[in-house]
Amino acid sequence: MPDLKRYREKRDPERTPEPIGEDSREPARAPGAPRGFVVQQHAARNMHWDLRLEIDGVLVSWAVPRGPSLDPADKRLAVQTEDHPLEYADFEGVIPAGNYGAGAMIVWDRGIYHTVDGVTPAAGLEAGKLDLLLQGHKLHGRFALVRTRSESGRDWLLLHKGAAPAQPGALVELEPGSVLSGLTVTELRDGASRDADLRAVLARIGAPPGQLDPRKLRPMLASASDTPFSREGWLFELKYDGVRVLLAKHGERVEIRARSGAERTSTYPEIARAAAHLPLESFVADGEIVALDERGRSSFERLQRRFTQRDPEAVARAQAEVPVVLYAFDLLGALGHDLRDLPLVRRKEALAGFLPRLGQLRFADHVLGDGEALFEAARAHGLEGVVAKRGDSRYETGRRSKSWLKLKVPRSEPFVIVGYLRRRGSRKALGSLMLAWYRDGELVYAGNAGSGLDEATSAALERELDAARLDEPVFSGAPESSARERVYTRPERVCRVGFTEVTSAGLLRHPVFRGLLDDVRPEQCRAPVDREAAADASPPPAPRTAQLELTHLDKVFWPVDAYTKGDLLAYYEAVWPWLSPYLRDRPVVLTRYPDGIEGKNFYQKNAPEFTPDWVEREQIDDTDYFVCNDLRTLLYVINSGAIPLHVWSARRGSLEQPDWLILDLDPKGAPFTDVVTIARHIHRLLDELDAPHFAKTSGQDGLHVLLPLGGQLDHGQAKSLGEVLARVVAAELPEISTIARPLAARGQRVYVDYLQNGRGKLIASPFSVRPRPGAPVSTPLRWTQVTARLDPGRFGIKNAVREMERHGDPMQPLLDTSLDVARLLERLGERLGAAVAQ
Repeated sequence: MPDLKRYREKRDPERTPEPIGEDSREPARAPGAPRGFVVQQHAARNMHWDLRLEIDGVLVSWAVPRGPSLDPADKRLAVQTEDHPLEYADFEGVIPAGNYGAGAMIVWDRGIYHTVDGVTPAAGLEAGKLDLLLQGHKLHGRFALVRTRSESGRDWLLLHKGAAPAQPGALVELEPGSVLSGLTVTELRDGASRDADLRAVLARIGAPPGQLDPRKLRPMLASASDTPFSREGWLFELKYDGVRVLLAKHGERVEIRARSGAERTSTYPEIARAAAHLPLESFVADGEIVALDERGRSSFERLQRRFTQRDPEAVARAQAEVPVVLYAFDLLGALGHDLRDLPLVRRKEALAGFLPRLGQLRFADHVLGDGEALFEAARAHGLEGVVAKRGDSRYETGRRSKSWLKLKVPRSEPFVIVGYLRRRGSRKALGSLMLAWYRDGELVYAGNAGSGLDEATSAALERELDAARLDEPVFSGAPESSARERVYTRPERVCRVGFTEVTSAGLLRHPVFRGLLDDVRPEQCRAPVDREAAADASPPPAPRTAQLELTHLDKVFWPVDAYTKGDLLAYYEAVWPWLSPYLRDRPVVLTRYPDGIEGKNFYQKNAPEFTPDWVEREQIDDTDYFVCNDLRTLLYVINSGAIPLHVWSARRGSLEQPDWLILDLDPKGAPFTDVVTIARHIHRLLDELDAPHFAKTSGQDGLHVLLPLGGQLDHGQAKSLGEVLARVVAAELPEISTIARPLAARGQRVYVDYLQNGRGKLIASPFSVRPRPGAPVSTPLRWTQVTARLDPGRFGIKNAVREMERHGDPMQPLLDTSLDVARLLERLGERLGAAVAQ
């Protein structure tokens, strides 16, 4: 059990700066929910790295003498030590001589982790095996901690389970600096500061004296531009999809100021703590706070879970689930000097001198001259865009300048919410938001946004907007609609909306709700003047394509349950955040039930000729497949009467390399308890072989077990691996399992189907609805749910979303992990030989 008694017995709070810590219990979390981890380099009597994992309200700790390694062949000894308090994760300092662990310590890495196998960290700790997915600044990917059979019971092995690193050399030597201060452990021990170095730079570049008051400062703003360019004397930075802030430090005081001037220090405590560790007496920097997704891209959707929190407990929870970083790209002042009148290249030179390369505060680098190449790279990687800046530009506080130009891909802007439209067929439910922005001082209509709104946000906004109702619109250009369909409101709430372009009529094309904004006032929502001028100079827009129109929402699709087509569409819209990763760039095949599950149905691979141009498709082998990369396309195909979604195991761009291997456990008359027994057997088998694997209901009577391939195999190889695995299972459980395909040959045994692996072979997508009574859903499962008590029909369109909201998607790592195929095949061959010999 976690216990801080040993930790406190070894430390005297009067003699060491280490935190004594509070006794606390970790809040209840799902097995795969994120928790914090930290790696601290400790120059004690012997140099080592301390890995600490947040488990049950403490930091369970291991001393790793040689530090973590990214080489999977390098198994590092990790000796378990006493538990540490959660507050220790932020400790960076020098433990004085004469104290336990005397020496310097830096925070070498920090981040969050998930357990991959569905086992809680506490249970894995007790069992002696932790299968981890680390998301830190330096450590990324899957790692394992495995207890050895040493006499003390304290010796573990730490190993990386991914591919060998591309860059040779030990990671601890390649990246020696702290992710808080940027100092190495030696620099920290010697009391290093960046003050003297920065003063020399400021003297060289001619920075004038001057103290800045962060309360009176406002960020310099960029003008909008639509045309990327390359030009000598300009520098180009990536545009981050985050929240603009000014970060100020003076002595021990740190302030984070929003674009509006409001203080947000308590909203982002980890940024404030990191700034406090920087070895610089004072500075004011401009930057962007972002939340990074699994691919390292800034995600505004993730970030909105942070900036809406004010309650300390809610901030603490959000901080653990959605860590943030600050990219600083400008230095306004430092050490009693005002840098705003200096050229930008000189300000950035000074800024780069004291910010870490990796960590919670990062220097936002740039390229010189070649803006077009950076813009194309941003487009290719799905980033928001580029900011072009004159290298000789001064910092114009609070002004929008032509010296800075933002080029967005795609575009997104703040809009005033001026009303909403009800969903068709409903007198209450909010369907889409009516948007407006200011043009020449007048509030004008800009269009409606319904895509991107989840059920929880819609319900909360409906209550809030109903309290601000108006009888007449306060904006010009209101759309024609009946009084039953629309509600006008006071222009008080601001939201962020993404869109592809503005039409010649001034309306948004393909708007998508991106989140609410608390730090932007309605009057700040302005139509970009230069963008409109560019539209006036451009050729007339192409004829308008067909718009999404949802029809026959009241038609009953499930007669016994009284579920309608509208219920089906509402489910798919609500589950989209969890469903979308499995549909991304993947060919989709439909089965349509235009009159519900008791009517006629037909199979559809080809998108019809009348499909609108905006619906994404992919031509493969003379078949025009739907590709549901956005919610609007998904709703279009569901509106056509489709119920289940069947998908390829491969994506366009890599059609010959599947993302997963599947075993379909099909009972066809065998008891479901046998399906569970076989699934549990596969789980134990793959666990012993150290192969990641996941389970989901088929949505019918069976279960699916999936293994991540990460594009390592072609379809034929995946099928062969699946066959070996299926044969092992059938050989070890011959009384209840078989690989015989004909029904007559199965008897009462469960068919372990590996033949669904292959080019063009289909499975029901995770979260796909099945056309059966109760509207069951193919739902990812935690392995702790796969027991004799499991009811495969338990999850349906009325509760599958709630299950994901409570526990998250346990199958999420399927698309970004892979297994050691060669090792697995070798071990499976040994198991098969042993089973056959018996």
